[in-house]
Amino acid sequence: MDSRLDQETAQWLRWDKNPLTLASVKQLIAAGNTEELQKCFSARMEFGTAGLRAAMGAGISHMNDLTIIQTTQGFCRYLEKQFSDLKQRGVVISFDARAHPASGGSSRRFARLAATTFISQGIPVYLFSDITPTPFVPYTVSHLKLCAGIMITASHNPKQDNGYKVYWDNGAQIISPHDKGISQAIEENLEPWPQAWDDSILNGSLLLHDPSASINKDYFEDLKKYCFHRAVNKETKVKFVHTSVHGVGHSFVQSAFKAFDFVPPEAVPEQKDPDPEFPTVKYPNPEEGKGVLTLSFALADKIKAKIILANDPDADRLAVAEKQDSGKWKVFSGNELGALLGWWLFTSWKEKNQDHSALQNLYMLSSTVSSKILRAIALKEGFHFEETLTGFKWMGNRAKQLIDQGKNVLFAFEEAIGYMCCPFVLDKDGVSAAVITAELASFLATKNLSLSQQLKAIYVEYGYHITRASYFICHDQETIKQLFENLRNYDGKSNYPKTCGRFEISHIRDLTTGYDDNEPDKKAILPTSKSSQMITFSFANGGVATMRTSGTEPKIKYYLELCAPPGNSDPEQLKKELDELVSAVEEHFFQPQKYNLQPKGE
Repeated sequence: MDSRLDQETAQWLRWDKNPLTLASVKQLIAAGNTEELQKCFSARMEFGTAGLRAAMGAGISHMNDLTIIQTTQGFCRYLEKQFSDLKQRGVVISFDARAHPASGGSSRRFARLAATTFISQGIPVYLFSDITPTPFVPYTVSHLKLCAGIMITASHNPKQDNGYKVYWDNGAQIISPHDKGISQAIEENLEPWPQAWDDSILNGSLLLHDPSASINKDYFEDLKKYCFHRAVNKETKVKFVHTSVHGVGHSFVQSAFKAFDFVPPEAVPEQKDPDPEFPTVKYPNPEEGKGVLTLSFALADKIKAKIILANDPDADRLAVAEKQDSGKWKVFSGNELGALLGWWLFTSWKEKNQDHSALQNLYMLSSTVSSKILRAIALKEGFHFEETLTGFKWMGNRAKQLIDQGKNVLFAFEEAIGYMCCPFVLDKDGVSAAVITAELASFLATKNLSLSQQLKAIYVEYGYHITRASYFICHDQETIKQLFENLRNYDGKSNYPKTCGRFEISHIRDLTTGYDDNEPDKKAILPTSKSSQMITFSFANGGVATMRTSGTEPKIKYYLELCAPPGNSDPEQLKKELDELVSAVEEHFFQPQKYNLQPKGE
């Protein structure tokens, strides 16, 4: 073994007090299993703007009791530097239902250890006594004016994973430079503090508060303000099926329906209770579409329900499916549901606000890789639309800035089935999105319209927006870099391409270098990041293509959209044009043969 590995394992043996992870490391050392030890100890988990996410197990590259203690000690020291009133205000901590019996790790256990760290330093902790949806953490931070929030969850990742998600005192996920600062503080506080392992200090501590009952009550009270058609909800004949995919969502979506005076949705019985094994699905991610919804389709067909609402395991995302007249199920894409919810929240707002001048303060947001449909609605209706970088951390922080300036942020969404329908949570929230979708469907039913018909009506009025997203797999960072560098020097030195096959390019924005030829000074307005690749090409035909690298997977993703002006209502012709544009981008910009890229496996 090399000396660094020796050092890391020796430290681990000194500090780890979890009998299961300690025993597994001792076993690997005794067996001389250097390969496995390398996997566990070669690199500490990277603390980024999304916090941590990794498999549960022993060692510094995994989520376990010791790495949770170390992470929280660093976070605690960083917060002490940032907030002089940390001991007055405190932090909130909650968790999902994940567990990993082999290593003794679970979200509940990690949350208790994190709470122990803060309480040992005299800092008040609002620790939920039971599982909650992720959006309850940012809600609690804002609602109780706390300094920070921690959610222990790996969302829709495979069952062996867990994560540590962090919110700042503004109620939004952290953005740079906090990630770097926290990361550094973790490195400086690796040795467990004297009381780090003693979670019995929580019992009877005056600093420990359980916000469960009051937050539950207040959240659903706040949610009621977004109910616009109570009478319709009471009478509706529309039936809903809900699945929480073995996660935390079931009872919270039931409560949301009650808050809107609906009959609660029929829950998929095999998936309604939390189960860290996720026994009925390969991946617990409703974004995967039909595979995750098989049991929901069966139940819906049995009870003649027309609409399926599916949350991911930490209930911050929502997928929706609708039974078509043909008998087939349509699963809406994140962009299609974004169009429906954006239209609905604006329509409902307009009914209550006849005064036209209020439009000047009205905003909607979406991420750069999401559909531009909100931009089209905003242009026609007169409210403001803004784009942010990918991820709700950017939309949440921007929404907070706008709210602090006295603006009204009505809605934000991203194509990865994330929706912020109620700005009292500055993050995606699958609980509020589920019940607001149910009200939209019930209201449309009174006009004999389905969600699919309304979606078409939106496209007819504001212009068709059809999208396609996929990715190529590439494990070699150098190849990825070369591919993007070649796009920046397409025909020799420092020239981007002017065409892609037969398609003429009208505008280019490169958020890796900060170049944007639409701006007078050629400088992009959105923040840039040299560490990730992202270029957007706009085409003369109304097409937009973004190519970007993934922060968490060996993928080069692409997002294409064809935005047609209103009146161009031949969707088949537009789909054909989009197909041709996708093929051109793959052939000329990705060049999969040249770079040896693997296409997405179906």
